[in-house]
Amino acid sequence: MRGEIQAERDMEGYLVDPEAWNDEIAHELAAEERLELSDGYWPILHFMRDYWHENQVTPDVRHVVAFLADNQGMDKKVAKDQLFELFPYGYVQQACKIAGMIKPRAWSTG
Repeated sequence: MRGEIQAERDMEGYLVDPEAWNDEIAHELAAEERLELSDGYWPILHFMRDYWHENQVTPDVRHVVAFLADNQGMDKKVAKDQLFELFPYGYVQQACKIAGMIKPRAWSTG
C-alpha cells in the first residue's frame, strides 16, 4: 500500500513545487487517478519533466504529441490518440498532474 504524498499540493491535487516530484510521487498521483504507470507512461512523463526543467513552463499537449510522433515514428493523430488512451481523463487532468506540473492556466489542451 502506498503512503501519503509528502509534497505540498494545491486544492485540486497538483504539486505546488514541480521540483518536489519524483517517481514515487508519480506512482501515488497516478493511483489517485486510478492509473497504474506501465512502461508506456514514463517516456511521456520524463519528456514533460525535461521540458519543464529546460523552459520552466508546462509543455502544451502539442509538444507531447510531437515528442511521441518523433520518438515512436508515428503519425501525430496516432500519437494524440495514444496519449489520450493512456490519460483518458485528459492531458491537464492526468498527465500534467502525474508529471508534477503546476496546474496550467487556461490554454488549449487539444
